[in-house]
Amino acid sequence: MAGLSDATAPSGAVARPDGRRVRYFDTGGSDDAPVLVWHHGTPQTGAVIEPVASEAAARGLRVVSCTRPGYPGSDALPGRSVAAAAADVIAVLDALGIDRFATMGASGGGPHALACAALAPKRATAVVTFAGIAPYWGDVDWFAGMADPGGLRAALDGRPARLAHAETAEFEPESFTARDYETLKGAWSALGADAGAGAASGPAGEVDDDLAFVSPWGVELGAVTAPTLLVQGGRDRVIPATHAGWMLERLRRGELWLRPREGHVSVLTALGVAMDWVVATTPAPDTTPA
Repeated sequence: MAGLSDATAPSGAVARPDGRRVRYFDTGGSDDAPVLVWHHGTPQTGAVIEPVASEAAARGLRVVSCTRPGYPGSDALPGRSVAAAAADVIAVLDALGIDRFATMGASGGGPHALACAALAPKRATAVVTFAGIAPYWGDVDWFAGMADPGGLRAALDGRPARLAHAETAEFEPESFTARDYETLKGAWSALGADAGAGAASGPAGEVDDDLAFVSPWGVELGAVTAPTLLVQGGRDRVIPATHAGWMLERLRRGELWLRPREGHVSVLTALGVAMDWVVATTPAPDTTPA
């Protein structure tokens, strides 16, 4: 499949009851390796790119990542909610025999990381979001600070309007800061290539992501019971820091790491220390004989 040459994990697919197939990637590892579920941004392929794979491997973590409906390898599900896409991930984990997991997402993956924890509160051990988008709170302030909110605004008018926007939309260079561009040229160069691959098969995945973000998610933040870390760049022009602050006030066990100088991409340079937080936060499995 074009654009997935940088994937560092073998892939497979799980069939859902409605006939759809959900593509997943799994780095594997020992049977007792802690599992980290990675939720990709918008648009991406779901591949476990560098440095996600290397940072996880350095900490003995097994990474499982699922491709959301409408992106390459996963059948579209028009009208899907955040919870519906997260339910696909839970189904993949069930098929792989995975019980306990930490869940982590970047940008558009943030809502889905939170939804996974909300849907499986007894299984999710920790949650991390990087520059995660907040539920739409129905006010113009939700868009404040976004360099290019056109796609999300169009999504408020429904799928046809969002598809029409996709026909002429172009990337707004001002969405990224100088640090973002430096990061994309360095350790996170694979991110840009993967985003291109995620969009290559058409706009369905990105369109349905945006529609899900501005619609009811299907889960409440208060249903997330696991410790939750919000990592946010203070100079983010894609998802402004107000989103992290709004979610922090509604999460039961939320913690905010505000990195004042970072943008939407450069905030990902905190990935390693966030994984350290996951390892330190996740309780060891109970090995007491039954």
